[in-house]
Amino acid sequence: MNPRKHPRKKNASAMKMLGAQVATFRRAAGYTQRSLGERVVADEETIASIEQGRRPLKADLAETLDELLDTKGALSVGVANMPEIDQFPLWAEQYVDHEREAISLSWYDVVVLPGLLQTEAYAREVFRSRIPAFDEDEIASKTAARIDRQEILQRKVPPTISFIIWEPALRMPLGDRQVHTDQLRHLRTCAELPGLTMQFLSLNRTTHAGLNGPFILLETADHQHLAYNETQRGSQWVADPDEVSIMSRKYAMLRSQALTPEHSRDLLDDLLGEQ
Repeated sequence: MNPRKHPRKKNASAMKMLGAQVATFRRAAGYTQRSLGERVVADEETIASIEQGRRPLKADLAETLDELLDTKGALSVGVANMPEIDQFPLWAEQYVDHEREAISLSWYDVVVLPGLLQTEAYAREVFRSRIPAFDEDEIASKTAARIDRQEILQRKVPPTISFIIWEPALRMPLGDRQVHTDQLRHLRTCAELPGLTMQFLSLNRTTHAGLNGPFILLETADHQHLAYNETQRGSQWVADPDEVSIMSRKYAMLRSQALTPEHSRDLLDDLLGEQ
């Protein structure tokens, strides 16, 4: 292992945001990184590292910069409210922003249930299954953030959402029997929400259009069509119309291969009857 390689900060995205603010205020005040460093008795590399989110902005330096750059205390407030742990990894934040404003979502999942449909207990077990392990504070923060995202399902005018879920994700008793039963009940409730359809892709299928893994199709408020998928170590946005079209055709085929929404509700009822 490279001894100079440092672990990712637990609040890396917040540090990056605050650093970008420092850079914006610096440029507006007419300073270069070097000249600002000279004014606050810090080297140019320190200022660069703060602006790039690689080094935390300390409270005393934030106070000095607020005075020098006439930022009305904005940087000190940012430091005082810096979260201990990021809610979302950097590569997922853009997706969460788009999800919050989307007018439609088409979501295919295979291993775990979609985050928008997870109970708090199930979500906690998902994060507890992570390798390398999260600590308990990270699990609590990420679970709360995932549940907060679900408010879009309860809006007065919710987005139009379609879920297709491969049956193994439905049957895996993640956590324990009670967590699994409560999760199935929650799915059954969500299946009745307006503007939401839920379909399960049966294990008995002899053809399967989604063998390359899960993905999400998203339509923004200005009718841009995007696709998104996560991998083991990151994520990929797809904006090219030809590529989005391919994934849209995959989703259309998956809908034809999956159980109907009515039969999917029947499957949930059968599974709940077995509990």
